[in-house]
Amino acid sequence: MPATDRVEAVAEQVFVALADPRRRGVLAVLAANGPSTATDLADRLPITRQAIAKHLALLADAGLVTAEHGERRRVRYGLQPAPMQLAQQFLAALTRDWDHRLDALKNHLEG
Repeated sequence: MPATDRVEAVAEQVFVALADPRRRGVLAVLAANGPSTATDLADRLPITRQAIAKHLALLADAGLVTAEHGERRRVRYGLQPAPMQLAQQFLAALTRDWDHRLDALKNHLEG
């Protein structure tokens, strides 16, 4: 798969994951508090532990969180910045394309 296709595929997964405000809330709590278990997250958010687990699975599929297995079968989830950075690269490329097109339109209209 070409690099641009890979970046676009990762960006799509990130955007789908970020579309839900509850998942954004999970990410915000992880960013503020560091790695946490699903139970820790459920204590901090108005979401059931079962719903947190489903959101964490989707975030993990998008590569935004990683699971770290600890003692007594506890799983702590931590942020993974790489997919977000690829999504930012995708948006930056899109912005450059649009800026170029808008500049060309402006030059055409002014000229």
